[in-house]
Amino acid sequence: MSIPFSMSSFRRPSALALSLAAGLLLAGCGGGSAPTTFDLSAPRDFGRVGGSRATLVVQEPTTVQALDSDRVIVRDSAGALSFVGGAQWADRVPKLVQVRLIQTFENGGRVGSVARPGDRITPETQLLTDIRSFNIDAASGTAVVEITAKLVGDRTGDVRRARLFTARVPAGAVDGPGAAQALDRALSQVLVEIVRWAR
Repeated sequence: MSIPFSMSSFRRPSALALSLAAGLLLAGCGGGSAPTTFDLSAPRDFGRVGGSRATLVVQEPTTVQALDSDRVIVRDSAGALSFVGGAQWADRVPKLVQVRLIQTFENGGRVGSVARPGDRITPETQLLTDIRSFNIDAASGTAVVEITAKLVGDRTGDVRRARLFTARVPAGAVDGPGAAQALDRALSQVLVEIVRWAR
């Protein structure tokens, strides 16, 4: 049901990392109870972005298999991945990120110029993204979100611009709610930066 979590993979673990490991192990002993479902949010009240009114299609982000799921993931100091027991996202992470990114564009005042594949429009530009990181870093006790973005001409396929967006937010508690809240805050920072960059 989960990727094995090994305490031996830590070298000189911090107190937070040890607490996180204990939380993960205890959460796995819940005995079949349904996991708590968490959602991600689309930032609001960050001002209108203006800029081009060209039609932009936001594709679903690509990512590695481990992140293409609804699990809340922790990465230890050795790079090993594990799940936060008793917690899950409302959908697969790439799907949630796509929906919240489109909503962030809309919240920034680009309603009518942003769409998703299948909306029966002819876009001028496509926004291609790849989720590199979307996890809690146990060694530093932070939520880490890294997303690369490319603006690609729909007809020509040429890459017009490309950039890596990164955010790190301290994770207070080591349980599902704490991890989910920190990752949501980190993603919100990245979404706003992407919308301002792609205007």
